[in-house]
Amino acid sequence: MPGWSRSLFGQVCIALVLGVAAGFFAPEFAAKMKPLGDAFIKLVKMLIPVIVFCVVVHGIAGAGDLKKVGRVGVRAIVYFEVITTIALALGILLAYLFGPGHGMNVDPSQLDASALSTYVDRAHEVSSGGTVDFLMKLIPATMVSGFAQGDVLQVLVVAVLFGCALSLIGERGKPLLHMIELTGEVTFKIMSFIVRLAPLGVFGAIAFTVGKYGIGSLAQLGYLVALFYVTIAIFVFVVLGTVMRLAGFSIVKLLRYLRTELGIVAGTASSDSVLPQTMRKLERLGIKGSTVGLVVPTGYSFNLDAFSIYLTLAAVFIAQATNTPLSTVDLLTILGVALITSKGAHGVPGSAIVILAATLAAIPAIPAIGLVLVLSVDWFMGIARAVGNYIGNCVATVVVAAWVGDIDRDRARRILNGEEPDGFDLLDAEPEVPLPEPRHV
Repeated sequence: MPGWSRSLFGQVCIALVLGVAAGFFAPEFAAKMKPLGDAFIKLVKMLIPVIVFCVVVHGIAGAGDLKKVGRVGVRAIVYFEVITTIALALGILLAYLFGPGHGMNVDPSQLDASALSTYVDRAHEVSSGGTVDFLMKLIPATMVSGFAQGDVLQVLVVAVLFGCALSLIGERGKPLLHMIELTGEVTFKIMSFIVRLAPLGVFGAIAFTVGKYGIGSLAQLGYLVALFYVTIAIFVFVVLGTVMRLAGFSIVKLLRYLRTELGIVAGTASSDSVLPQTMRKLERLGIKGSTVGLVVPTGYSFNLDAFSIYLTLAAVFIAQATNTPLSTVDLLTILGVALITSKGAHGVPGSAIVILAATLAAIPAIPAIGLVLVLSVDWFMGIARAVGNYIGNCVATVVVAAWVGDIDRDRARRILNGEEPDGFDLLDAEPEVPLPEPRHV
């Protein structure tokens, strides 16, 4: 037990328990702990643009074959769209099977709309732009705009162009590639300092949530929250489990390999908090850096599986709670609109409610004021959203890598089976074996 408690995974678990206890027994004190969680996430986000840039550039320039890099990107997008559509359909199916909103008989005219004003304004901004506007936002104003604003997709666009150009330069690009490699190593070392603070961040986030909202806030809408968690579990173990099995791997073993990161994601309700170390651990699993660098950051905007489930499940729930009948056309509209609006979720303040409002704006039959019903439990649902999105992106990276042949299957199986140490745990210890030699141009 003492050894377990000294590991970061153990410390995160202890922080989760202490956070719940603080929120329950000392709610006023716990509500003041929010800055601990916010500060931890801000520290991590500070490094994400640099790490994404270095990993992507080094991966592409080191891969050499730009056509293969292009194939990885195309197949990743195809995979994202197929799995996201399945997630959206699953949300609608289970909402209809279990009817979490039936019997509530809510009168929309009696709901208080004041709490939604900010979210609705942002929703109009999201929905008014459309697909073209979203694609235009991928292009940064300058080469460094994405870094300054922390926009991972804009950084990814610059990194892909930079990596391709550096690869085409050939031998003359070696010094610059080596400098980028060293920058990445230094940034990862800084990250190893920051992640030591994860227990404090988890404690602050959980204590604040329980202290402010109380465990009792789940009572009224507990059925919806419980159904959402069950739906995420079904999606992970049935849908993603099947996909992993087809790729030749086990979803359970992958989750065990990523258990520490999953604890941090659950505690902070943010998958951003573990993005850098996840990329490194996937590389250590035997996946090529170019594939990790393309799939993981892109997936944070295009592969929000749990978020997609939330959109359709919540939309149907609101319709049921307000006794709003939905036709087949309405259901197909929810599916189609959510498929588009979910792509703009990452990086939008209050993204869950904002994107849900933008989705409902396209379906006049459902009273948008019904958003008030899910607002009070959004944080609790956000924990499952973050965990589900995170698992979905890790699975996507493994599956796409297997699809294009960019994974060392023997090494991956040995590590997932626990037959050999992975050689690296950014969270718990220094590398046990040296890093593999970098592949230069």
